[in-house]
Amino acid sequence: MNLRNALCAMYLVGLIGGSGSAQAGTNDILIGLDSKITYGPEGQTKGAPGNDAVLVIDVSAPAKPKIRASVPVANSLLGPPTNLQITPDGKLGLVANSVVHIQEGNAWKTVPDDKLYVIDLTAAPPKVIDAVTVGRQPSGLSISKRGDLALIANREGKSVSVVSIQGTTVKAVREVPLEQQAAAVVIAPDGERTFVCLNLANKIGVLAIDGQDVTYDNSMDIPSAFNPYNIDITPDGKYVIASNTGALKNNADAAVIIEATGPHPHVVDLMSPGVGPEGFAIAPDGKTAATPLLLGSSTKRGELVLMSIGTGGSLTVTARAPLGRLPEGVAYSPNSDYLYVANYVDRDLQVFDLAGGKLTETGSRLKLPGQPASMRAPAR
Repeated sequence: MNLRNALCAMYLVGLIGGSGSAQAGTNDILIGLDSKITYGPEGQTKGAPGNDAVLVIDVSAPAKPKIRASVPVANSLLGPPTNLQITPDGKLGLVANSVVHIQEGNAWKTVPDDKLYVIDLTAAPPKVIDAVTVGRQPSGLSISKRGDLALIANREGKSVSVVSIQGTTVKAVREVPLEQQAAAVVIAPDGERTFVCLNLANKIGVLAIDGQDVTYDNSMDIPSAFNPYNIDITPDGKYVIASNTGALKNNADAAVIIEATGPHPHVVDLMSPGVGPEGFAIAPDGKTAATPLLLGSSTKRGELVLMSIGTGGSLTVTARAPLGRLPEGVAYSPNSDYLYVANYVDRDLQVFDLAGGKLTETGSRLKLPGQPASMRAPAR
């Protein structure tokens, strides 16, 4: 290798954070890139597949995240930005690909996929080690706190996929029929219940978990606001918060707070953070929640909303900050002191310091080598 080539190689390794220097762990977050859907003056355009990827982002220095790896793997903007997650031990990443594009004449058509990709984050560099067949159009997924179970909400399949995790072996166990389209899902910290967004039915389904036996009783369904699209649960398991993206003119968007314990989980509060809360996350310490607002258009710049979680699970807006265009994914740092938001159109990552309950953007934005459609921190 000549001197020029050696210097170029050193630069590329530095650019991605040195794939061999950073080890897999709970300081990683995943960002899914979608190359197929773009936005321009004429709106959304669908293109050819083949160039999607998942970025592994090292946030061990939380104010200065860096890209430590890019893994070629299919990913889609079409679905909640929670289609991927890292196991609690930081060793595996799971990525559910909702749709694929097939060519019809000169155009590209979107059709449901049924694949769950498994990424070995301990490899140098990280790599896909398996592709597991699950339900049709797998969307939001959730990994249990123990790290031995994943559940996937399937939109076209109208089901929840039950997936076992044993070391590096990931296996689809069964499908739980819901008879309703499912957008996102979250497993309670005790591993005994899961809550799923039945988005077209405007309800939250409640499923019981006993090991790998997952059952659904529709009499437990909880009425929600219009189009529950994303969902998370407080670390103590007391409250589920569903982010609803609206199905009426001007977006009747709301966050629905559900008391998650007891024999009959039920809604205890309702508030509106603003228009287009597709991304949503609760902090690991359970004190705050955050949502990036789309504000109704891919041409507008979005807005980040920080909310405190009070007594009874109530949400109170404490700070707002400007974002880039089409902000989708949101994730907290492990210590809940920083927030990361990925902007799809602008292809960058914003970092916010939460000190003093404020949103202070830190330094320059991290440029990304593609359009970020989803983002997730490890299961905790």
